[in-house]
Amino acid sequence: MFDIVLYEPEIAPNTGNVMRLAANTGARLHLVRPLGFTLNDRTLARAGLDYRSLATLELHDDWPGCRARFSGRRMFAVTTRGSTRYDRISYVADDVLVFGPETRGLPANLLKSWPGERQVRLPMMGQSRSLNLSNAVAVVVYEAWRQNGFSGGG
Repeated sequence: MFDIVLYEPEIAPNTGNVMRLAANTGARLHLVRPLGFTLNDRTLARAGLDYRSLATLELHDDWPGCRARFSGRRMFAVTTRGSTRYDRISYVADDVLVFGPETRGLPANLLKSWPGERQVRLPMMGQSRSLNLSNAVAVVVYEAWRQNGFSGGG
């Protein structure tokens, strides 16, 4: 299945929602420190409900360690500055989907490490700045899972 990476997430309820999504889709969730909250944050637990025990969660102390964990695997940066629409990618099992922090997205110095076709975006109206993080993750994960026949799902 897919791996979801939240790079320096800032808002506990968003991460809780993504945790719940990961548990329900079979995706694995990775959080890259620093986090804008603690893992015992009440709002994280509320948003994640009882899915924390059902989700596969891995913490990474920094980006280089996280990136090394996925050596040899396809990684996609999801960014408002992406050149490729998310639905124009042919996703395969074990792809890694990387999302930036809510208030600033993935930093430019990280984005430089991805080729243009691996920087994907979700279409939005021209006056819009961004989507909610957990909504963006859901859209991309479900598209990737759909393309793979909702493998393992019922």
